[in-house]
This record gives sequence, C-alpha cells and structure tokens, in this order.
Amino acid sequence: MGWIGKVIGGIVGLLVAEAPGAVLGAILGHGFDHGLRALRRNGSLSRSERERVQTAFRAVTFSTMGHVAKADGRVSEAEIAMAQAAMKRLRFSAEKKRQAIADFKRGKSPDFVLAQALGAFWRDCRGNPMLLEMFLRFQLQAAYADGPPAPAQRQLLNQVRRALRIPEAEFNQLEQRTRAEQAKGAEKNGTRNKKKSRRRRTPSEAADLTLAQSYALLGVKPGDSDLEIKGAYRRLRSQHHPDKLVAEGLPEEMLKLAAEKTQQIRQAYERIRSARAA
Repeated sequence: MGWIGKVIGGIVGLLVAEAPGAVLGAILGHGFDHGLRALRRNGSLSRSERERVQTAFRAVTFSTMGHVAKADGRVSEAEIAMAQAAMKRLRFSAEKKRQAIADFKRGKSPDFVLAQALGAFWRDCRGNPMLLEMFLRFQLQAAYADGPPAPAQRQLLNQVRRALRIPEAEFNQLEQRTRAEQAKGAEKNGTRNKKKSRRRRTPSEAADLTLAQSYALLGVKPGDSDLEIKGAYRRLRSQHHPDKLVAEGLPEEMLKLAAEKTQQIRQAYERIRSARAA
C-alpha cells in the first residue's frame, strides 16, 4: 500500500500544474506514504522490537532512579530500600536484579550522562505516552522516597520532563497522583500493626483511599461533572490495561504494577461515586 500517497499526490499535482506538478505531487506523496508506514509501525511492535524496548526500559529506569537519588549529594537508606523494593515487587530474576543494581549504580556515577540516556530512551519507546508515564512514576517515587524532593532532585525531574516532551500540566498531574499513592501507602503501613476491626468494611473503606486521594488519582477535581469524571476514569482504565502496555513494550515483570494501577483507578472511581451518591 506504499503507492497510495504517490498516486494521489501525482494526480493533484497534475491537475494543478500539469507535468511538473505531477512530479512534485508524487514526491510529496512519498512523504505521506513514509509517515503512514511509521504510524503503522508505532501501532504494533514486532517481537524483537518489543524485547529491545523492554531491555532499554529496564536499563534507563533504574539508572535514572540512581541518578535522581544521588542528585542531592548522597543516596539515603530510604532510596536504596525503594529501589530494592521495586526489584522485589517486579519479581526480577537473579540476573535481572544484578543488572538493575548495576544500572542503579551506573546512574550514581559522575560519568552518567542523563540527557544521552533519555534521548536514547525516547527513540526506543517512540514517545509512547504510557511507557513514558510508567517511567516517570518510578522517578517520582525515587524523588519522594525520603520526603519531598530536594531542589537538585526537582531540577532533575524538570530535565526529565523536558527531555521526554511531557507537558508541564500532565507532569504536575502525575506528580499529584504519585503523592496520593505515597500517602495511601504510608497510611496502609501505619495501620498494619494496629488490631484489625472485626466489623465488615464498606466498599469505599476497603479501597483504602480518601476522597481527596481518589480525585487526585483520577486527575479530576471535586467541581468536575459526573460525565467528566467518568470520562477520565475510562481513559485511565484503557491506558493502563496490562495487555495494551505489554504490546507496546512494557516489560512483562511490570504487568503486576499495571494491574495494580488499574485496580487503584477503579477503586478511586468507586470511592467518588459512593461519595456523590450519599
């Protein structure tokens, strides 16, 4: 189907400027065909392409995490524990864990060139928004591992955002959701040592999300309409579907995180619905 643009361009050019126009139209049509093939490639990755993206994703994720952790001068115990917990949660094999540790250490090195790593990552993932979001979530978790980001870490996060061409509004929304997730995790950890109540919990209580956290996770505001909130919920649910993410290059080890994210999104939506129905 690589001839469609050339034929259309040639016909249009011929009608406008006869023979010279036909040649120019065919050239422009060739550009259209090239773009069309690129769009098709972006929509579906071959197995080898997917494996390459997955390898690049793991490497740049943990090396950048190490770089962000080191940005304020030292890597804290909380930041190391965060990286170790991420590897454990992802159920890395022994070999992949060794590689992730090596990547994390490489990111701490003064010789690590963040701009070069991010540029290669952008090319490998082809600017896929869901892969970029998953990557940013890890970097935000690294920056917030031992409290709010230090100024140097904040500067690095902005560098990451610009290099990956993420609009500031979208980045701020993702950071807000990350803070909500961190607060939810802190609350959950704080209640583990308390005696559990024997009474049956309501669906909204079982979600372990406050109403404010639920709005933040969906990236909506209390003043938004039910239709707007439902639309945001459906978009997020579709974007974070594990099958879609792995087809676009997300490493299979991270499917569990994607599934958990989908569950969180559903819980947040149910929490908001329950509050609005009361």
